[in-house]
Amino acid sequence: MNFGFTEEQELLRSEARKLLDADAPMDAVRKHVELPEGFSRELWKKISELGWPGLIVPEACGGAGLGFVDLTVLLEETGRSLFPSPLLSTSLAASVILDLAAEDQARRFVEGLADGSRIGTVALLEANDHLAPSGVALRARPAGGDGQGYVLEGEKRFVPDADAADLFVVAARKGETEDDVGFFVVDRGAPGLTTANLPCMDTTKRQGTLRLEGVRVGEGALLESQGAHAFERVLLRGAALATAEMLGAADGALALTVRYAKERIQFGQPIGKFQGVKHPLAEHHVAIESGKSLLYYAAWALDESPEEAPRAVSMAKAYVTDALSRLGLDVVGLHGGIGYTMEYDAQLYLKRSKWAKPFFGDADFHYDRIAKLGGR
Repeated sequence: MNFGFTEEQELLRSEARKLLDADAPMDAVRKHVELPEGFSRELWKKISELGWPGLIVPEACGGAGLGFVDLTVLLEETGRSLFPSPLLSTSLAASVILDLAAEDQARRFVEGLADGSRIGTVALLEANDHLAPSGVALRARPAGGDGQGYVLEGEKRFVPDADAADLFVVAARKGETEDDVGFFVVDRGAPGLTTANLPCMDTTKRQGTLRLEGVRVGEGALLESQGAHAFERVLLRGAALATAEMLGAADGALALTVRYAKERIQFGQPIGKFQGVKHPLAEHHVAIESGKSLLYYAAWALDESPEEAPRAVSMAKAYVTDALSRLGLDVVGLHGGIGYTMEYDAQLYLKRSKWAKPFFGDADFHYDRIAKLGGR
């Protein structure tokens, strides 16, 4: 295994950083979240033309044909800027479809996601907030009569970018056992499908409720049914991509606080010279670098070593969740009283840490998974 980044990955990081610095500085981010959809359609078109939504989609389906390590590089940079966009949700939807669908089925659904003309998302959680196959209550019953396909009935909660999505990958129950869970691709225009935004602390990360009231889908909407095993793979991908953005946010929060510590003068010198400031910042730097090692190993495992991925992803998600939670508090605390005010960016990183903590499983959830997986 090569532990370094390739020249292409470094170029991807550099070009992403240039674009985000130019088109999505924090002033622009604040304006974009005030838009009805919570992100800039103009900027979404621009990054779509650069191929960001189709980064891990095969070339045969209109994408760049790269892997999870490459996507992790990109999401780390978008997380650093708190960039509001449906990039994570669309990439996850494409990944799930590619993983579970037959080749012709995947091409039909994914091409629009790859070129950015359609926005996708994945709907897992319900009112019980149980992130497991047993938590799926939304029903998929055979259409019956002369019709073919299924009728979907139920509600999903905390769906990323629900109001902006054109395509939903929905977990639904076909029977009573854990393996009686399938994933269905549902278009926004399906009769009986509605969405509603949920109030969120982090306005750069829109979430909503998806309601399916007698929504009828054809046989071709059901992805390859692998029950609990499929649910596990969706969870891994979601947790890994969320961790990538979390790690970038942690890096951005630390950089912001270091700059402030160099500029804020107290008792005739920068506060960064005081041990009570520089020691916590040094500890956060070490935590972030450790998180990078865990995350990039997990991304590599998703591409190259699926048997190692469950434990590697859970280790990364648990560790980075704890690290960002601590840093989210410290970035505000080390700014003093002004850190809580809306005028300063410190509070935006605290809010991102609140979004990240439960997204695709909090630290306790993943530590429990690690314990159950043991040394495997």
